Amino acid sequence: MPEETERVNEVNISQEMRSSFLDYAMSVIVSRALPDVRDGLKPVHRRILYTMHELGMTPDKGYRKSANVVGNVLASYHPHGDVAVYDTMVRMAQDFSYRYLLVDGHGNFGSVDGDAPAAMRYTEARMAPITRELLRDIEKETIDYTPNYDGRLEEPVVLPSRFPNLLVNGAAGIAVGMATNIPPHNMGEVIDGILALIENPDITIDQLMEHIKGPDFPTAGLILGRDGIKKAYRTGRGSIRMQAKARIEEAGNGKMRIVVEELPFQVNKAKLVEKIAQLVRDKKIDGITDLRDESDRNGMRVVVELRRDANPKVVLNNLYKQTNLQTSFGVNMLALVDGKPQVLNLKQVLHHYLEHQVEVIRRRTQYELRKAEERAHILEGLRIALDHIDEVIELIRGSQTAREARDGLMENFGLTETQAQAILDMRLQRLTGLEREKIENEYKELQEKIAELRAILASEERIRGVVRDELLEVREKYGDERRTRIVLNTGDIDDEDLIPEDEVAVLMTHRGYIKRMPLTSYRAQRRGGRGVSGMGTREDDFVQHLFVTNSHNYLLFFSNKGKVYRMKAYEVPELSRTARGTPIINLIQIDQGEYIEAVIPVKEFTPDHYLFFGTRYGVVKKTSLEEFGHIRRNGLFAINLRDGDELVGVRLTDGKQEIILGTRRGMSIRFPEQDVRQMGRTATGVKGIALGDEDEVVGMEVVQPDQEVVIVTSKGYGKRTPLAEYRTQSRGGKGIKAQNVTKAKGQVVGLKVVTPEEDLMIVTTSGVVIRMNVEGISSMSRYAQGVKLISVKKEEEVATLARVDTEEEEN
Repeated sequence: MPEETERVNEVNISQEMRSSFLDYAMSVIVSRALPDVRDGLKPVHRRILYTMHELGMTPDKGYRKSANVVGNVLASYHPHGDVAVYDTMVRMAQDFSYRYLLVDGHGNFGSVDGDAPAAMRYTEARMAPITRELLRDIEKETIDYTPNYDGRLEEPVVLPSRFPNLLVNGAAGIAVGMATNIPPHNMGEVIDGILALIENPDITIDQLMEHIKGPDFPTAGLILGRDGIKKAYRTGRGSIRMQAKARIEEAGNGKMRIVVEELPFQVNKAKLVEKIAQLVRDKKIDGITDLRDESDRNGMRVVVELRRDANPKVVLNNLYKQTNLQTSFGVNMLALVDGKPQVLNLKQVLHHYLEHQVEVIRRRTQYELRKAEERAHILEGLRIALDHIDEVIELIRGSQTAREARDGLMENFGLTETQAQAILDMRLQRLTGLEREKIENEYKELQEKIAELRAILASEERIRGVVRDELLEVREKYGDERRTRIVLNTGDIDDEDLIPEDEVAVLMTHRGYIKRMPLTSYRAQRRGGRGVSGMGTREDDFVQHLFVTNSHNYLLFFSNKGKVYRMKAYEVPELSRTARGTPIINLIQIDQGEYIEAVIPVKEFTPDHYLFFGTRYGVVKKTSLEEFGHIRRNGLFAINLRDGDELVGVRLTDGKQEIILGTRRGMSIRFPEQDVRQMGRTATGVKGIALGDEDEVVGMEVVQPDQEVVIVTSKGYGKRTPLAEYRTQSRGGKGIKAQNVTKAKGQVVGLKVVTPEEDLMIVTTSGVVIRMNVEGISSMSRYAQGVKLISVKKEEEVATLARVDTEEEEN
């Protein structure tokens, strides 16, 4: 028992789990899921192609069973499942998956309809012609090798890859905590980009894009706009919008038809046709009378027959919007660089490939130089032997053994062992005059070759010149025309003609849930009194923004980070009265830590209306509404905020209003809007209030003469004060005292301008929400400290407050 106990090792399970998972994760990242930046291949792809090379399955030989390849790959290099190996080989043989096929398949290798390939015992394969360029010069010590899984054999760490396969064929893979998705490109364009990089190492990405226009998908199709391409090439990440190539043609009898001829990359045609049929059955698309897939070996053709009274453009736009006839390719250019995963921009990808080619050419040249010098060394010995042929023959005839003859040659003629052995192995026919001349010519050519090889190795420029020449050779041999056309992006498809112009109610909660309801159904729910709830919310949530607008009006969403997002009111999901709503982050691309501060409905972006901004640091700005007429889908900066500053309020004005600001230390200022000159969208703004130490703005409001001011403190105290007590001042001053801040009452957390018809929502840091009518708050002077509105525990405070229109919410 003591001996057995000594064999037990105590291991901390937490450490063991962490260590084991990290080992597994790194194995997946490095050895399975991610491609190498140099040859664009994952280990399984590289092993398949290298096995074909070893088996001699070149394009000029006959096809061999796929099972033969899979079996050899598993036995020698890839100790995983046969399905994974065969599926990988199948993809390399599919002309709708790879832009330039690496495997020449014979038999059923699947289809764009998602049909599965035949079993590997039925299909046959061999290398595609271009694959020889990936393996070219592999026998000339151009790359490193590593032991296989059991140490019996060696496999290549990377292939020489005489063309930039990572970009040419793209890559996709999911590792642990990371993924890669690189689109395919046109061979000629990518090589042109590398040639430009060779000529000018300081070339910019924009200049590279003059050569590399964008992805070139095997299924052709269209790319909408260049914005996504530019972002992907500059940062390594981006979204490229793809669209099918479709045309509208006459079908006779006054009818029209839509013919789809090319699909976006990776779209399953059979599922697409099924989706269109389902939309027609569900009456989500109107006007389609027949749907046929007429595709054959000559090309793709999906025909959508239309009703006589149908608008073909509207139907096509609906198909783009509701099916995969229009989709996006999420670019994530992640690859292994020196064994480590790294997100790369376009220039970095080309740089790493170029450096690999420089290394391949250098190692190949060193190999060829060594072989040439070895051959020249032997020829020098043969030349010496031919010059003393009679003595050599006599020495050999007089020797008892081959060893004795070799030693004699070395001693008498100053030859090396290699030269002496070559003389002994020389056939008698080499003694003829013609053969002697051949030796002299070969020796002369070798001397020239050696000089050339040494010159190449001595010059980095010469090496890059060799790379350039060989890339030109590959481009000339395998380059083809671009398939995917890049067209102008006309923006999101908004079929407004199909959407009636109705009055709708839009509701958004404090926690960022939003929905739209038809105004008729919203008002039909009225029961009298306070009415029924217009939205199902959590206990710690409430409706913060509620307004009635036209379904075709724009909604401007302003975030605390100073960005503005835009959508049409009808794009807000229409939900039932009791539904909670859709998270706003599902509709607009806001960043982590960003939340919506204001929502403003706008019909037209007219120059006589303004957006007035207020920030936490007391900065204000007024900008014409017309400057927000063109906002990208991913938002636009509405104000240039200083470091640490945040937007606290945005209001739509006519340029003649009065503004009031309230601060955390109890100061306030009221000033005419005309005090702030009109500025551009990218401007920072001007000082609205001069803040004291450790003070900041907590509220900004537009005021009307019949309104009152409500102030609430962090300890739950508040008061209502007539607006008349806040006299008008000039912008930029320190303002006047609005609340006497004490330790017992707390600092000001919010200032709101209200009317008696409104309610106030108060939220604490622990999520408690209380709602009270404005009339229930005591009316006091500016100098009063206020009364308790909500009881807060010692460890909590009031976090925020919001104004709710009682009458409108009930209606």
